[in-house]
Amino acid sequence: MKANLFVGALILTIIFSYFFPNLGNYIPLNTITDIGIGFIFFFYGLKLSVDELKRGMQNNTLHVLIQSFTFFVFPLTIFAIQPFSNLFLTPEVWLAFFFLACLPSTVSSSVVMVSIAKGNIPAAIFNASISGILGIFLTPFYMSFFLKGQTDFSFSEVLIKLFLQIIIPLILGFLLRHPLEVFVNKYKAKLSLIDKMSIILIVYNSFSLSFNANIFEQFSIKSILIFLLIVGLLFFGIYFLISMLSKKLGFSKEDQITAKFCGTKKSLVHGSAMAKVMFSGQASMGLFLTPIMLYHIFQLIVVAVFAEKYNKENSENT
Repeated sequence: MKANLFVGALILTIIFSYFFPNLGNYIPLNTITDIGIGFIFFFYGLKLSVDELKRGMQNNTLHVLIQSFTFFVFPLTIFAIQPFSNLFLTPEVWLAFFFLACLPSTVSSSVVMVSIAKGNIPAAIFNASISGILGIFLTPFYMSFFLKGQTDFSFSEVLIKLFLQIIIPLILGFLLRHPLEVFVNKYKAKLSLIDKMSIILIVYNSFSLSFNANIFEQFSIKSILIFLLIVGLLFFGIYFLISMLSKKLGFSKEDQITAKFCGTKKSLVHGSAMAKVMFSGQASMGLFLTPIMLYHIFQLIVVAVFAEKYNKENSENT
């Protein structure tokens, strides 16, 4: 229900930014979203549990499979279609899909869905947490090969910005997790609202810039349907490939669920934060967020259905 409300809020935000794209002239949105990103990753650090990570470290084969799909198979899949992409995508849109493919996995939704499906929860926590940390470095690294010469992108400058806005708050949160544990547990629901509000503000800021620059005028309903088709093919292609490999590797049912749910997810939180850092102030920022939001909505709906299916199967077998 909360996920559905958040998806609805994102859609309403895009519509609002279309009709009212100039609020940034009156409100310091860049400063607010910068602070919001810091809070997102500060809370992310607070939630990192050493004990949970240690418990999840077992089964190295499972971890290698998930991280390989997240950071190698996903990007290679989108990279492989580049020679043919100009038949149905502009170079900018292809790059936006490549950005999606380079992102880390989600944390909260992966763990929640694995929990519902009765998968390996400690392994899900470990992989989602490690993925988020690796993505801070790997995502801009991959993007640097395609953005050099096209924009003012500088890998070293982006890394410094990410260090200041993401890594330092994350480390601070991790170091303060014990003294603030009671506070976090008490106000967990309210704190998660800060994450969501920060993402909504980033989405508004990004799309208002894009609408003001008429970035989306070139796209028709047919284009959006093509985007959705790519998102669907990407998700199900990765999902069934992981399913096949995890069976061949002899994973238990719990580990198979974890591999499929964690290995197919992409993080809107990291995508929004990194887009804000990497493309700050650029009109194309909304374009780079479009595939991420489409994929986010798609993965929430499909994985929720699969999780409920596994849950029913487990209930019938007990």
